[in-house]
Amino acid sequence: MKPRHKRFVLIGVGIAGLALSASLVLSAFQKNLVFFFTPSQVAANEAPVGKSFRVGGLVEKGSLKRDADGLTVHFVVTDTAKSIPVVYRGILPDLFREGKGVVTQGKVGPDGLFRAEEVLAKHDENYMPPAAQDALNQATAKTAAQSVVLPPKGK
Repeated sequence: MKPRHKRFVLIGVGIAGLALSASLVLSAFQKNLVFFFTPSQVAANEAPVGKSFRVGGLVEKGSLKRDADGLTVHFVVTDTAKSIPVVYRGILPDLFREGKGVVTQGKVGPDGLFRAEEVLAKHDENYMPPAAQDALNQATAKTAAQSVVLPPKGK
C-alpha cells in the first residue's frame, strides 16, 4: 500500500472514531435530559407522556399525608393556578415543608397522579428555579386580574 493510501485509511478510521464518540455522547445526553414543567403546563398536557420530567412549585398547605409504612408520602404541588397530586416513596429532604418550594422528578401515570422518583426541596428562602418563579408570577397576575371587582358604571 502506498503512503498516500495509508494516510487516507488512517484519516477514515479517525473520522469514524470521532463520529462514534459523538454519537455515544449525544445518546447519553438525550437519555439524561430532563425537562422542567409547572403544574399548569402538566394540566394542559404539555408534559411528555411516559418520560421522566420535573415539576416545580409550592407544596400546597394541608396536602401532606403519610402512609402507615412511613416512607410513602402524598402531597400536592401548585403554582397557585393549577395543582398536581404527587406520590413519593422515600425519605424527604430536611427542608421539605408545606407552603415551601419543591421540585419533583418522575412521571405522570394514566390516573393523573405524578409518581416522583426524586424530591428536591428549596435550599433557602430566596431560591426558586427561574421557570417556577415565572410561572408563579404569571399565575398570581392572572388570579389578581380575575379577582378585581370593578364598580358598576354610572356610579
